[in-house]
Amino acid sequence: MHIKDIDLNLLRLFDAVYRTRNVSRAADLLDLTQPAASQALTRLRLLIKDPLFVRAGGGVQPTPKADRLANAVRSALGLLEEALNESALFDPLQSHKVFRIHMSDIGEGRFLPDLMVALQHQAPGVRLETLPVPRHEIPQRLDSGAIDFAFGFLPTVKDTQRVQLLQDRYVVLLRAGHPFAAARRGGPALLSALRQLEFVAVRSHSDTLRILEMQQLQDRIRLTTEHFMVLPAIVRATDLAVVMPRNIARTFAADGGYTLIEPALPLRDFTVSLHWSRRFESDPGNQWMRGLIERLFKE
Repeated sequence: MHIKDIDLNLLRLFDAVYRTRNVSRAADLLDLTQPAASQALTRLRLLIKDPLFVRAGGGVQPTPKADRLANAVRSALGLLEEALNESALFDPLQSHKVFRIHMSDIGEGRFLPDLMVALQHQAPGVRLETLPVPRHEIPQRLDSGAIDFAFGFLPTVKDTQRVQLLQDRYVVLLRAGHPFAAARRGGPALLSALRQLEFVAVRSHSDTLRILEMQQLQDRIRLTTEHFMVLPAIVRATDLAVVMPRNIARTFAADGGYTLIEPALPLRDFTVSLHWSRRFESDPGNQWMRGLIERLFKE
């Protein structure tokens, strides 16, 4: 015989009869009539080619074939029920789900500390993995389930569900006491004076490079790196400047050793959003994590 020949309800009946050792009680458990249960059991006997149960005092006893099948059937039904229940609800205190998130290194610094603190209290078994993905691949990766969410300023990412988390702005971070910050300038004069500075930039954060190019400052770049998080240490130790999001820059400045200036840079205002796939819109785990992220970060 082949698995395609078996009706799932027949296996549920087999399991109920095996557990109760009584066809009538099994019928009651499954909300079946006694004749319907007897007919279904006859069908299963013909498919399995074994009596499965024989009459005994006050009920039935399993055959050796039924004994061999019982554990496998119960395990299969349990796995199926667990999978169906998981798709219907999400218990953060009991879950061991792994969420995979596209996030840049600077996004990790901004969002992960608060998110991990919240998970430690609300979902201690849940795990996170950050997986930086090329922007043009983000919708496909979300739809395939390779990643669950994408954080960031992602204006070129289309065909996703999204929620705006916060508005941010690019500023210039300098070391504390930098002579540039001592002069009082604003408007066009401040923008023009940026040519007095030398910059460090990040190859993977093309928006900041584009801003420098639009201000014709690309020839003032003295260092280009792959990652953002090393830059504040370089800025603090030198007279170099870096264009970076204000939310992150304020975090560094709060610890001392830095100065922020806010020239009217082109493209300086941007929106940080959370993206996910329409395919997983109704997934309980996805919904729960979206709600947590919104509560933590949405302005």
